[in-house]
Amino acid sequence: MRVLGVDPGLTRCGVGVVEGVAGRPLTMLGVGVVRTPADAELGHRLVAIERGIEEWLDEHRPEFVAVERVFSQHNVRTVMGTAQASAVAMLCASRRGIPVALHTPSEVKAAVTGSGRADKAQVGAMVTRLLRLDAPPKPADAADALALAICHIWRAPAVNRLQQAHAAAAAARTPRVSRTPAVPVRKVPR
Repeated sequence: MRVLGVDPGLTRCGVGVVEGVAGRPLTMLGVGVVRTPADAELGHRLVAIERGIEEWLDEHRPEFVAVERVFSQHNVRTVMGTAQASAVAMLCASRRGIPVALHTPSEVKAAVTGSGRADKAQVGAMVTRLLRLDAPPKPADAADALALAICHIWRAPAVNRLQQAHAAAAAARTPRVSRTPAVPVRKVPR
């Protein structure tokens, strides 16, 4: 499985591609950051993020895109920028028919470090170890993107089984409609 992880942000949008399957060593295929100038107009920044993500999609051809789920923070401006960058990543993938998965920051931290409360340094250290890198990717947004991809690779099989089980249970509860043609009813006089 090849996954493009996206840590959305308007100024720095982390991107990283990881390939592998759960239970086997993983391979990093690329990592970087799509940057936009803080003083540029919002529309231009979003177009720059789109172009950057499209380049990553063209170059690496991932089967899945894992994006950090935006969560509420105190700084509404930061949340809005993150949400907008996240939407651009989802749009780019969806336009190509690539499935998109959203993972919360604590879900990613728990998958990679074992603790949903891990700090950025711990995430970077585990990403370095799991991908057998010489040093943690810089900036932290790049390491977070790789962590998202790792999280998705490790969790996707379980999520797929869960979705299949829910679908089977729903199908079992749904009453079957008979496809037998209706028999005309003849009225009998009384």
